[in-house]
Amino acid sequence: MKLLVTGATGFVGSQLIARWAGRDYQIKALVRDPHRCPELQRWPVEICQGDVNAPETLRPAVAGVDAIIHLASRVGESGDREEFFRVNVEGTRNLFEACRGLPLRRFVHVSSLSVITGYREHEGTKEDAPYLPTGENYADSKIEAEKLALEYGRKAGFPVTVLRPGFIYGPRDRTLLPTVAANLKRGVVRYVSRGRFALNTTYVGNLVDAIFLAVDKSQAVGQIFNLTDGEMVSKRRFIEALITGLNLPKPPPIGLPLWIARLFAWNMERQARKNNAPHPPRLTQARLKFLGLNLDFSIAKAQRELGYQPRVPFDQGIQQTIAWYKDKV
Repeated sequence: MKLLVTGATGFVGSQLIARWAGRDYQIKALVRDPHRCPELQRWPVEICQGDVNAPETLRPAVAGVDAIIHLASRVGESGDREEFFRVNVEGTRNLFEACRGLPLRRFVHVSSLSVITGYREHEGTKEDAPYLPTGENYADSKIEAEKLALEYGRKAGFPVTVLRPGFIYGPRDRTLLPTVAANLKRGVVRYVSRGRFALNTTYVGNLVDAIFLAVDKSQAVGQIFNLTDGEMVSKRRFIEALITGLNLPKPPPIGLPLWIARLFAWNMERQARKNNAPHPPRLTQARLKFLGLNLDFSIAKAQRELGYQPRVPFDQGIQQTIAWYKDKV
């Protein structure tokens, strides 16, 4: 089977290619600048120069492929809202339009649990939960991108499968984990509600397993699947694993009640908007989700219909992540 992977040089894309290139799959990697991705040369992949926001480059990239794995996405808290929607929504539209008329077996759209997270607690939340826009650039743009993918499946007959991973961690993560580690070093991390609530951890290797199950299983077409590691990992457990593994300062043991943290976040964001600050404040509603809200989502559907069984437990996954991080810094 021949696959096209968008976002091929990113965190998840590079893991996927490292595991499967030259084995059971032929892989084409969509990259904007081939000269800036020398590590792809290590694997037997066909490199296609292109960009989801340059429609003229996409038709040659999708030619001859059996499945699309769409990972390309603008991530982060800060940045121009229009740019998030241009990449995440219009880029997805451009990719679907380039695929019109092709006999695709699967179009795997990698979304995010943030589309149904909002600013509320979750306990066993399933795929049929409503979308919860928050005003966050990333989450709101991923909502619209997911809606668009499902619409192309319903109205144009594309064999779409939507995967919603939670907080993705693992080797090659150059964004989220380094940010948390840097904040721990600076001593600015505080537990909220004693750090006792669930974090929706998704080890990158487990996500890669789920992607290939979605490609292979015919019953995945037209479906949405929540994905996590399927075990209770509290905020405190996650942070203390980093503290121990990286020998970082410990946050104060008690921390803030959630209602006080919400007030701080609201006031900090208001001041940042008032001052037209170029970067988010230290505490935002988005960061409060990570630190304080219970983020427990059901993966029963993925287990039942895809046969998804997370192979890598948290303790093993975080050890591998820390080992990679220590080798790179």
